[in-house]
Amino acid sequence: TVARTYRRAIDDWYEDPALYESHQAWYAQEIRKCTYRRFTTGFYYGRPDESSMVYDSNTYVNESVFLGIVEAVDAAGFAEITQRNKFCVGDEIEIMQPGGQDIPVQVLDIINAEGQHVSAAPHPQEKLRVQLSHPANPGDILRT
Repeated sequence: TVARTYRRAIDDWYEDPALYESHQAWYAQEIRKCTYRRFTTGFYYGRPDESSMVYDSNTYVNESVFLGIVEAVDAAGFAEITQRNKFCVGDEIEIMQPGGQDIPVQVLDIINAEGQHVSAAPHPQEKLRVQLSHPANPGDILRT
């Protein structure tokens, strides 16, 4: 996500600095979707003291959940993925394409490795076939 966002920012700048400026909110929104810890200035202004350290919460902030990468698309149009986090039929998710497009979609059907239609995919590393309301392509990332 970070590399794709920076790539688009650089391309936008070279195309037109005004385009780059107009997409600032999108760049920030994409970066915030990544898992991160709270930001600090680190050692930029000298050695940090206890008032500049992050002690209140050392947990990661996660604004978007990675579901998997589309490995293939079968003849029926189902995206084949190795699932990473739980999702369910009916969920609104996003297809994140390498070129910078994000397509909101709905999960219409999930078929597990045994060929059974399931309503939820709660087990990480499960091989699934997923029908979405918009076609996906190999290499696309699925996220919430």
